[in-house]
Amino acid sequence: MLELLKRLPGGVVLDLGCGSGTFDAAGFPGIVVRLDLERHPDSTVSNFIQADAAKLPFVASQFDLLISNNSLEHVDDLESALREVGRVIKPSGALYVAVPDAGTLCDRLYRWLARGGGHVNPFLSAKEFASQVAHATGLAHVATRTLCTSFSFLNRRNRRTRGPRRLLLLGGGTQTSLLLASYFLRQFDRWLGTRSTVYGWAFYFGNVDSRLVDQQAWTNVCIRCGAGHRSDWLRDQNLVERLVGLQSYWCPCCETRNMFTEDGEYRHFDAGA
Repeated sequence: MLELLKRLPGGVVLDLGCGSGTFDAAGFPGIVVRLDLERHPDSTVSNFIQADAAKLPFVASQFDLLISNNSLEHVDDLESALREVGRVIKPSGALYVAVPDAGTLCDRLYRWLARGGGHVNPFLSAKEFASQVAHATGLAHVATRTLCTSFSFLNRRNRRTRGPRRLLLLGGGTQTSLLLASYFLRQFDRWLGTRSTVYGWAFYFGNVDSRLVDQQAWTNVCIRCGAGHRSDWLRDQNLVERLVGLQSYWCPCCETRNMFTEDGEYRHFDAGA
């Protein structure tokens, strides 16, 4: 989504189903409106509106960009929400949507640990979901990118409360266990052509230059903060080094050590245009 925000000269952005905010608006010259069905008690986010995604309290054609980052899987009335999304975006506007693939190991682990985790819409096909969004919103589908995972939601350092007992069966959520698990699962994916480290997809609709969208999957996702980076960018920044004969990198966002893999070895992850 950041590639769209960086290239939007001002304007108005809606962060839909955002919780406390799905991105940092610092440096963005426009107006960011956050919307969710519930307000988090500890949230101090500005421009927050509490409302239902299926009944957006905005006039038509109000937003230049709408971002739905991991929220539509939680929406009860998906069709109504998608129609509302299409209504409030300007004809010249853009839409970014990210959702989990319900058939992946990552999503199944999440739902098992969180006893469903509020996921009421299981998305299993990128092509079918893109077609559903385009039909409901009236916005053309421009590109799709596969998103990878590091299982950072298991990281106990990211928790404010005690994790479920089931987490003990997965190494307790320690960073060492996640470091090893994410690395070896990526190797299995490379050798066997599996998708155990895939999270889901990012979709781009409307007024989006497809040349700005990197459709190659980024396999290097931080086990702590969940930030993903291109493998060649990490090399260019001299962040890759040797660790006991293997390659590792320091996350430029949170300075956590991660195991390193080459994106080009996972062509079967790429979703295409």
